[in-house]
Amino acid sequence: MTYRNPTPTVDIIIELIDRPARPIVLIERKNPPFGWAIPGGFVDYGETVETAAIREAKEETGLEVELIEQFYVYSDPNRDPRQHTLSVVFLATAIGEPQAADDAKHLELFEPWRIPQNLCFDHDRILKDYWRYRNYRIRPQLLK
Repeated sequence: MTYRNPTPTVDIIIELIDRPARPIVLIERKNPPFGWAIPGGFVDYGETVETAAIREAKEETGLEVELIEQFYVYSDPNRDPRQHTLSVVFLATAIGEPQAADDAKHLELFEPWRIPQNLCFDHDRILKDYWRYRNYRIRPQLLK
């Protein structure tokens, strides 16, 4: 019997805690789909989601992150145009100067009032949920 399952991914919302307003790091993708994205990527076989999150953050931003909490799992089958994925989203903190690397063409720091419009995947929804949680401590609602 062959199983067809969603592919696990991680996304890491990284707050730079050594800056005013604790901006987050977003990357501009080098590969399709193009646009701005939360740093993240695929979980390797034999790897925990926590290890994948720390690895992906380092590969794409050069930052050593501290994972604060697992935020939410986003699993809409249409969230990634390439294939059905599910993303375990982590909140993390870091200090230092991020550098774009791996499949990040460019990166920038963004405050809540300055988020780009051309976000990839379902990252607009994820960031909306994140800002609501950061400001009001209201978690995303489970979808039925």
